[in-house]
Amino acid sequence: MAEELTPETPEPETPETEEAAIKPRKNGLYPGVSDELAENMKSGWADTELHGLEPIAQASETAARRAALSARFPGERLVIPAGNLKTRSNDTEYAFRASTEYTYLTGDQTQDGVLVLEPKAGQDGHDATVYLLPRSNRENGEFWLDGQGELWVGRRHSLTEAGQLLGIPAKDVRELPAALKDATGSVRNVRGHDAGIEAALTDKVTAERDEELRVHLSEARAVKDAFEIGELQKAVDSTVRGFEDVVKILDKAEATSERYIEGTFFLRARVEGNDIGYGSICAAGPHATTLHWVRNDGDVRPGDLLLLDAGVETHTLYTADVTRTLPINGRYSELQRKIYDAVYESQEAGIAAVKPGAKYRDFHDASQRVLAEKLVEWGLLEGPVEKVLELGLQRRWTLHGTGHMLGLDVHDCAAARREAYADGTLEPGMCLTVEPGLYFQADDLTVPEEYRGIGVRIEDDILVTEDGNRNLSAALPRRSDEVEAWMAALKQA
Repeated sequence: MAEELTPETPEPETPETEEAAIKPRKNGLYPGVSDELAENMKSGWADTELHGLEPIAQASETAARRAALSARFPGERLVIPAGNLKTRSNDTEYAFRASTEYTYLTGDQTQDGVLVLEPKAGQDGHDATVYLLPRSNRENGEFWLDGQGELWVGRRHSLTEAGQLLGIPAKDVRELPAALKDATGSVRNVRGHDAGIEAALTDKVTAERDEELRVHLSEARAVKDAFEIGELQKAVDSTVRGFEDVVKILDKAEATSERYIEGTFFLRARVEGNDIGYGSICAAGPHATTLHWVRNDGDVRPGDLLLLDAGVETHTLYTADVTRTLPINGRYSELQRKIYDAVYESQEAGIAAVKPGAKYRDFHDASQRVLAEKLVEWGLLEGPVEKVLELGLQRRWTLHGTGHMLGLDVHDCAAARREAYADGTLEPGMCLTVEPGLYFQADDLTVPEEYRGIGVRIEDDILVTEDGNRNLSAALPRRSDEVEAWMAALKQA
């Protein structure tokens, strides 16, 4: 990685260069930059402006989302930031990921961007403007002397280009804080993404009103439009291929560690998408009993199970979330198959409960009932099953809820009100995971020794349709015998 192009370090032994180290030269740039170099860098560059750009694929959908938001908050100025870069260490930053709310309403993923919906004077509705950084200035040297200049991080769109692509007029974001400070009337802001914007709005907003905006945008994402459903299917399809990649290299993982599995899936995510949608869980052996095992530094041993929970994030930031629990040597043992088949039966019951008009909790309840029945049948819990469910005793081994909404966030719609989510009703266009599991910890003395260290989860991405549901990840086998046959075929390929 190249070191940032800061001016040359002055030699400390000469008074002339010591003075240069603390005083800018007359060109107004940085010490160590000669007038001649500064002047040279201003000129001789081709015009790279792009013309006749077509709007991004989701431009009509984002326009409809903004219109719906406008109708919900008439007469109020709405401010939705993308967020800023965050420092990882010293002078390096984490890869930028725009806020979900901003991406949902614009389709843009640009750092420091801000969407503002301004009430129309004397009319209904809002005028939308997206505030962005313009092209780097070559007159003042920004493009090559600033660490975020285009010479260092790459070309960004001009404001004209951005306006054409997004279908929203674009202005310079550096002018926005001052404009917001002078703004009058009611203002709401999505907090937590841009400290500079929040500072400009300190005396104009309230936490309660801002939270209402965030909650509304979370609930608005529950029902996906056609573009979103298509992106989720793309994410799942790439994820399926990533799982196939992993099966093909299990022998290499045995010789190294879970990291080989993690890296293999990540390669698929980066080649076909933007990134992974969340930290991949590549949990072999007893690590499968840790729900969010992302260290991925353990051994991969024949005879153990691999719980792989991973999802590709598309270039538009929609993510899949799929889990399979695979026998590393290609065949389940008798006990592994018994536990796996119980989870599969539980998942089947949960998926069957996903349909329009059903309560959101129905699929969880259906899955938990099957697992409670199995635990009683195996003698690990004392029945009747109704009493087990009433007391939640099965949760020692089932641990988590059976699913969640899916979309731009892997745990989508997380800010929604309980009555609109967990206590709500399923509608066509909602997408959720169904992911029951059984986890017997390695140190759990309440189960027979042979159970200890076995963890199984099966997870699929389920779209609610007009007449029931569609399993977006159905291309990945789920039944134990089908999983074995699938793995055998891939290893022979």
